[in-house]
Amino acid sequence: MRGFRAFLLRGNVVDLAVAVVIGVAFGAVVTAFVKDLVTPLIAALGGKPDFSSLYFTINNSRFLYGDFIDAVLAFVIIAAVIYFFVVVPYGALLARSRKEPPADPTTKKCTECLSEIPIGARRCAFCTSPQPA
Repeated sequence: MRGFRAFLLRGNVVDLAVAVVIGVAFGAVVTAFVKDLVTPLIAALGGKPDFSSLYFTINNSRFLYGDFIDAVLAFVIIAAVIYFFVVVPYGALLARSRKEPPADPTTKKCTECLSEIPIGARRCAFCTSPQPA
């Protein structure tokens, strides 16, 4: 039991549990946004908010392809909302916060002729003047 308790109280398991709960809550928010705001907007522009009534029949079996179209559209809309409102701003925020320090220089200017020489050079390859260390 001690091993199981240590496993449950380890930081990774708790972090994962919190992430799942927040993910489910965020999914509910995005689903409500799509259902209540985006889909009616598409219906106002396109005229048909729901495809669930579309079907065809073969040998008295109904194939509800309209439900499938609704599910695909909902998935695409949810994916687009998550991408444009979460992934893109998060990527921009990370890019702004990641400022890499400038790389160490590999060359220096010759004190006599001002040509570029390797940083460890003791003499200039162009004018052969000695260089300070």
